[in-house]
Amino acid sequence: MSKKTTTKAKAPKATKSAKAVTPGVQVKKDAKGRFWLVAKDGGEERGPFASKKETLDAKAAPAGSAPATDAKATKAKAAKKTKAPKEKKVSAIDAAAQVLAGAKEPMNCKEMIDAMAKKALWTSPGGKTPHATLYSAIIREIALKGKEARFAKTERGKFAAK
Repeated sequence: MSKKTTTKAKAPKATKSAKAVTPGVQVKKDAKGRFWLVAKDGGEERGPFASKKETLDAKAAPAGSAPATDAKATKAKAAKKTKAPKEKKVSAIDAAAQVLAGAKEPMNCKEMIDAMAKKALWTSPGGKTPHATLYSAIIREIALKGKEARFAKTERGKFAAK
């Protein structure tokens, strides 16, 4: 009472070498993450390509022809380019520089936060201590930029525009 098992022969899988259309050309990736087609005999390089798929498509196409593109992909790219860029929000430190430029006297960070809110330049996204964050940003700018900083510390906790 032994059972016989039969196995079906599987079709051989296609290997990478079977897919290669152009012999003597290899795909290389440079330090910036771009892909290049390089002839093994030291001939010309083609590229750079953004993805390995693009490179392999170019490898399948002859050297003189342009890579084939879909009409849908071209339309999608055109639609993305026509979008208007979003307006950037003013950061707290930029708004503080504007407030201090218009102020006659040095201000502390709490006064700057209040003035920014009144002028609708910047409002806190809900943090508990925006004045402390602004203070550290101003101190960091003064330390990094030195004389090119937009702020000057006049006395303890007070800043003026340069």
